[in-house]
Amino acid sequence: MDILILGGTVFVGRGVAEAALARGHRVTLFHRGSKGAGLIPGADDILGDRDGGLDALAGRRWDAVVDACGYVPRIVGDSARVLREVAGRYLFVSTISVYEDDEMGGLKEKAVETPVGTEEITGETYGALKVECERAVVAAWDDRATIVRPGLVYGPHDPTNRFPYWVRRFLEGGEVLTPDILDAPLQQIDARDLGTFMVLLLEKDLAGVYDAVGEDSTFGDTIAACQALNLGAQPVYVDVATLEGLDVKTGSDLPLAYADAGSLMRIQPAATIAAGLERRPLSATTVDTAAWVRTTHADETHPSGFTREREAETLAKLRA
Repeated sequence: MDILILGGTVFVGRGVAEAALARGHRVTLFHRGSKGAGLIPGADDILGDRDGGLDALAGRRWDAVVDACGYVPRIVGDSARVLREVAGRYLFVSTISVYEDDEMGGLKEKAVETPVGTEEITGETYGALKVECERAVVAAWDDRATIVRPGLVYGPHDPTNRFPYWVRRFLEGGEVLTPDILDAPLQQIDARDLGTFMVLLLEKDLAGVYDAVGEDSTFGDTIAACQALNLGAQPVYVDVATLEGLDVKTGSDLPLAYADAGSLMRIQPAATIAAGLERRPLSATTVDTAAWVRTTHADETHPSGFTREREAETLAKLRA
């Protein structure tokens, strides 16, 4: 197959590109070049901005398009309409954030009856904007549209620093400030498994909507897997109320610690498993992420995670 990936140089898109190449497909990446070109060996690069710059794709045809960087309905709609005559299928990478808790302990899609009215992506607008993006894709592609809704994605090359934060901290050793919510449910899917699954959907030419989440797990399982990298590191468990009193935000300052995620971390993806999703163990992803972390440097601009200095200050306040 000849696959066009909108994005394809960062994390989820990279997972799709590498999986497609490993399975013998031809891959073209359309991106702005902000990370450079030639990042994925074997893939072709077309540089351009999808917001008004889709003319860079003129004169080409593909078997399938993977939209791995669509967040704004206007931009996604433009891409979907422009490309529908030059490809056979459009796979849009959405998110489980299109769901919200219903009144019976389950999930329902967000009711987005009118446009969100902003293109600013925040924690409050992200899910609703993705709902609108999905609708734009289906409106343009109908039964040639495939929607994949990933949950939390983890593994090597993760730019969010959610999972790498804990891997790095336990590798560094010492006392590790850890929220005492070890039983909180957590589902994480390796970006490489997600990428392979999406390529499989294209190979099978499958339409529909697929929740792509990791196996049932807990925050404690993640901490245990990271501590196994360095048994000399010592978690210091602190309850959420105490952390909040010290202005520590679980989920962001201390990533993946979601005490109130509800049903979003208990999704049972039966249709996705039936379609071919395979998920590697948490321990394997942890070891691979550690190998990647050892080759990178901590970046204080990450959207998630304490600095070591702030962690030390917080531990000192706890002792005081």
